[in-house]
Amino acid sequence: MALLHSFERSGNWLFRQRSYLPLVLFLVVIPAMTQFRYPLDRHDLDLSWEMVCLAVSMLGLALRAYVVGTTPSGTSGRNTHGQVAQTLNTTGVYSVVRHPLYVGNYFMWMGIALFPRSWWLALVVSLAFWLYYERIMFAEEAFLRGKFGPAFDQWAARTPAFVPKLRNWVRPAFPFSWRMVLRREYSGLYAVILCFTVLEVLGDKITEHHWEFDPVWMAIFGVTTVVYLTLMTLKRHTKVLSIDDR
Repeated sequence: MALLHSFERSGNWLFRQRSYLPLVLFLVVIPAMTQFRYPLDRHDLDLSWEMVCLAVSMLGLALRAYVVGTTPSGTSGRNTHGQVAQTLNTTGVYSVVRHPLYVGNYFMWMGIALFPRSWWLALVVSLAFWLYYERIMFAEEAFLRGKFGPAFDQWAARTPAFVPKLRNWVRPAFPFSWRMVLRREYSGLYAVILCFTVLEVLGDKITEHHWEFDPVWMAIFGVTTVVYLTLMTLKRHTKVLSIDDR
């Protein structure tokens, strides 16, 4: 099999499995927690660092939210069965980078990788993320090139794949929709908070040698759980989050 076809085939397979990548990466984070210690043996400094890490992940989630909230239906989705693109997105965030959702994913995972304050973990996660998503991006672009032809080539020629070129900015073709974001991104928010909460509890256990539940993180997790269950119910059993033209 030609290398070109091999890349595309493996990329399509990884595309279908990409929902499970967080589980694999999270297993890499656990060993780094075995040497977890509070910075300068101060729990308040540890909490401050955790909030910095959370902010990094929320930056990634905010980028995803903006992309999802300003794109039409049939694109930029969480589908896992195959490539879907009813239109070619070239405005908004897609005018400065070709794969903005994966840029968002990277920041979401980098926040978690920074949690144990281990330099090698951030490096390993970055390399694993790039190797994994490089194949997926290759397969997606092969699909888009086949469907949109010269239009895709012209857009790809002026728009970088992963590092944004901000001077290329073009206003989004669709107005921002909070309902679109709430309908599609609530599970990502819950997954991030769940990961941080598990690492926080595990870190306190390793450091204090007994189970301890930080009230700040328990409050964050509790509120996020309520939000997650509420939005899931609204999505599955009502049309509150539905948008007629999106």
